[in-house]
Amino acid sequence: MIRPEEALPGRTEPMAVAEVHPVLGTPLVGPWPDGHEVIYFAMGCFWGADRIMWQIPGVHSTACGYMGGWTPNPTYEETCTSRTGHTEIVMVVFDPNVANIETLLAAFWENHDPTTANRQGNDIGTQYRSAIYTTTPDQLLAVDASRDQYQASLSHSGYGNITTQICDAAEAGDGIFYYAEDYHQGYLHKYPAGYCNHGFCQVAYATP
Repeated sequence: MIRPEEALPGRTEPMAVAEVHPVLGTPLVGPWPDGHEVIYFAMGCFWGADRIMWQIPGVHSTACGYMGGWTPNPTYEETCTSRTGHTEIVMVVFDPNVANIETLLAAFWENHDPTTANRQGNDIGTQYRSAIYTTTPDQLLAVDASRDQYQASLSHSGYGNITTQICDAAEAGDGIFYYAEDYHQGYLHKYPAGYCNHGFCQVAYATP
C-alpha cells in the first residue's frame, strides 16, 4: 500500500458527473433524503458492484468512485497504477427501513471473494481490494458482526480468511469519496455486455 507522501498529486477540480442516476432516476449527488444512510462497498471492479447494489429495493442512489487513498480527485488511469492508494468503490445511499444493512451485506459478501487480498479474479492491485467503509457506529458494529459470521461459513466450507478492510469512512485514507468519471456511472446499464466478474461466490451469507 502506497504511503501518503508517495501518492500522485491529483487535482483540485472534482470529476463532472450527471445530475441523475442513469437507472434509478434519483440524484447522483446529495443531499440525500432525511432518514437515509450512506455506506461504501469495494468488491473489485466497481461496474459490477454498482449494478448489484442499484438492483436492491430501498437503495436510493449509487455512484462509482475512488476512496481509501490520498490523491485528490484521481482519474481512472491514475487509480489503475496503484499510486493513489484508492480502491474502486461504490457509494450506496439507502433507506434502512426498506433495505436493511443485512440485505446489503449479503449482496456484498456473496458476490465477490473477500479472501483474496488486492485481487478479484484477473483484476490485481490495491485498487481492487475488498473494503467496507461505514458512516455510523451502528453500521460498523453490524459489519464487524457480519464479517465474523461470514468467516465462520467460509471456514466451514474450506475457504480462507477474509481480508476485507473495514473501518469508518473518515479513517479510510483521506476520508473522502471521489466520484469516478461520468462514463463509469451506471456503466453496465449503458453497456449491458460490458466486463463484469461478479456473481455468487459459493458460500451464502445467512442473515441473522
